Amino acid sequence: MQPPEAEPVVVIVGRPNVGKSTLFNAILGRRRAIVGNEPGITRDRIHGDVLYRGRRFELIDTGGIVPDDLALIPVQILKQARVALDRAAHIIFLLDGRSEITAADRDLGRLLRKLGKPVALAVNKIDSASRETLAHEFHALGFPDLFPISAEHRLGVDDLLDHVTAGFPEAGGDGEPERPRAIRVAILGRPNVGKSTLLNALVGQERAIVSPVAGTTRDAVDESVSVGGVEFVFVDTAGIRRKGKTRLMAEKLSVVMARKHMRMAHVVVLVLDASEGLVGLDATVAGYAHEEGRALILCVNKWDAAKDQGERAFTERVRYEFRFLDYAPVAFVSARTGAGVRRLFPMIREAYESASLRVGTGELNRFVETLDFAPEFKIKYITQASLRPPTFVLFTDKAKPLHFSTERFIINRLRERYGFKGTPIVVKTKRQ
Repeated sequence: MQPPEAEPVVVIVGRPNVGKSTLFNAILGRRRAIVGNEPGITRDRIHGDVLYRGRRFELIDTGGIVPDDLALIPVQILKQARVALDRAAHIIFLLDGRSEITAADRDLGRLLRKLGKPVALAVNKIDSASRETLAHEFHALGFPDLFPISAEHRLGVDDLLDHVTAGFPEAGGDGEPERPRAIRVAILGRPNVGKSTLLNALVGQERAIVSPVAGTTRDAVDESVSVGGVEFVFVDTAGIRRKGKTRLMAEKLSVVMARKHMRMAHVVVLVLDASEGLVGLDATVAGYAHEEGRALILCVNKWDAAKDQGERAFTERVRYEFRFLDYAPVAFVSARTGAGVRRLFPMIREAYESASLRVGTGELNRFVETLDFAPEFKIKYITQASLRPPTFVLFTDKAKPLHFSTERFIINRLRERYGFKGTPIVVKTKRQ
């Protein structure tokens, strides 16, 4: 089977705090990137798929670029932006229409001209006709295609997109085969456990910014990779801190967005730090995934730095601390060296398939007849109500919930019979 032709890529670039994330969200039509008034909130590059007037393209929001800033994070931001710009079919150079042209704007303009790619100059924060004349001053940067816009109010955005997508191919009609569903995987964990390093190891490139500074990742970034004919989309979420520890607005929003992306994921990979051992926050983050009913893999990272620890003993400790996650498989990896990382792919696929498994009502009722226990009520029949997580409804003669021990017994028997490895199972009762 031939892979689908790559969609054109549109990249938004600009210096920090000119409104790139606001424009990204306005084009995408939903809140995908964090927006706030702190400069430098977006550090990694963020992807989104857009269908605009029959034309599909991939939209990338880059971190704020300061070409000559040699601080660690800005250098990494520029490195990430260059990766995106190499793929770009069209570049949107975003500027702040309420300020004068800065030295950083001029430096970035020179960098973009050297690429030789189509560039649309979008002058942001032009929210009234009286301000449009100010936008034309930005022609001094040497780009002929200039569009006054207000990303916040979505003014002028359609004119910008009409120009940017003019040469893009039209999407196929009803006869176009649907692409196979990708498995969305959220990489979760407390700050600085190696989530970004793991993402880079999984996709085989430096996709996320990695630095020794805890909390480097604020937005969720994603990347897709095909392994064994299956597409995996990995989302590297910001490290989740306890609520009392998230003082900055950007970090508080990062927690909200991390939980949102977890809800959108099919499988969660919870990254633990073997060199530090298990801490209370690990269980808190795991609880978020469990509460959302996500399929889950416990990934013990930095195993190469775990001195004199055996996998069996560490697994027993994990099982004791995370007793509510007895269904989650445990993987030992070193994201830094790549050891054990490839084993995650079949584990993720198995967890996804388990969470997506549907068992017919007839088969389930034959299964119930084999159960050797004395329930506190009569089970008339059982059916599976939904997937991800697999949810079963017992129709009974009494209107009362299952006792904990009965619920555990039924869940354990379901796992023995049908697998359901790596996914929580929900059992409900309904009187009939």
